[in-house]
Amino acid sequence: MNALDRCFNIADVREAAKRRLPRGIFEFIDRGTEDDQAVANNRAAFERMRLLPRVAVDVSKRSTRTALFGTDIAMPLAIAPTGAAGLVWYQGELELARAAADVGIPFTLATRATTSIEDIARLAGGRLWFQLYIWRQREMSHELVERAQRAGFEALVVTLDVPVQPNREYNLRNGFSLPLKLTSRGMVDILTHPRWLFGTMGRYLATTGMPRYENQAGAYRENITGGNSARAAGMRGDDVSWSDVALLRKRWKGTLLVKGILTTEDAEAALENGADGVIVSNHGGRCLDSSVAPLEVLPEIVAAVGKRATVLLDGGIRRGSDIAKAVALGASAVLCGRPGLYGMGMAGRPGAKRVLDILQTELSTTLGMLGRPAIAELDASIVHRHEDFAAHPGNGPVDAPTTRPSRFSVLAG
Repeated sequence: MNALDRCFNIADVREAAKRRLPRGIFEFIDRGTEDDQAVANNRAAFERMRLLPRVAVDVSKRSTRTALFGTDIAMPLAIAPTGAAGLVWYQGELELARAAADVGIPFTLATRATTSIEDIARLAGGRLWFQLYIWRQREMSHELVERAQRAGFEALVVTLDVPVQPNREYNLRNGFSLPLKLTSRGMVDILTHPRWLFGTMGRYLATTGMPRYENQAGAYRENITGGNSARAAGMRGDDVSWSDVALLRKRWKGTLLVKGILTTEDAEAALENGADGVIVSNHGGRCLDSSVAPLEVLPEIVAAVGKRATVLLDGGIRRGSDIAKAVALGASAVLCGRPGLYGMGMAGRPGAKRVLDILQTELSTTLGMLGRPAIAELDASIVHRHEDFAAHPGNGPVDAPTTRPSRFSVLAG
């Protein structure tokens, strides 16, 4: 039995990735910000939610397939944008995109990827979305929009929930930063993880050279050791307004999604400025540590805009049953980022595909156990005491567990 076969769930894959990756890189993809309260709450919201199965139902022909923006996908899941994929594995974005294409779900390429928009479009296959940060120099962001449009990406995901640089103290303790600057602590970390050193960084140095931020314009298209952290943080606009979204709507011909929505007011504003859908997200708990969990506010956002736009959820997905819970509360699909990175950190494309296969198998099992053989049959009637959850979203579901938290409780959103 190989290493992949010994991974039976996402927690197993995470542990395997933790062993292979330097601590600085692993904690960068795994943790949130400050005290990791938001990442824990993202998981706790799912763990508090209880389901009501029906019995004596024929589930022999169950299917996880569904439609998203008019096109069939293998399950209601898309790969969230993750800017560190190229550090986790050699050409990580391309490997992750290919795994998504293998399974039949969308892949979202991050602005700060180390693989270019054009290479992903040419080599990955499958359904492709592009995530955009709005930079202070707006023309740089608009250039990326044009590149993604020319390359045939079908959706633009505009991320609005990182107006300032988050407070990630653990990076400082680990001697880790982006751009990558080697400290004595960081050097020891790297040298004690030779599989990553030779399998990832060694391959870059032997082939293409140090990876670069391929989707940044001009002088900003520097390699991962170039520039400085303050300069990188300063690129992102802290003066973004809804007028920027309205302008992107005029420029972008495809599906426009706004990511980082946690209130009905912002969901309404996104629609008013041209969005086709919203992604209910707290950035995986990586920005505001006191943030509400996306699942907690999903029902009220669906109630406000769900009949006029597509509502997606991002944050905390670790089981196939989590996907079912989000769909039952009104999400058309979910996004997840860290599970794919765990798979990549363990074994590249095969590891990422293993993660997606696990989630799809678990989702199929959940459908069978619930007596709901199709995704379209998941609705609020399967949620225990749904009226309490919808009436008090900030408190989450009322059935809090009395046992100790599971090992998933400490995982990031």
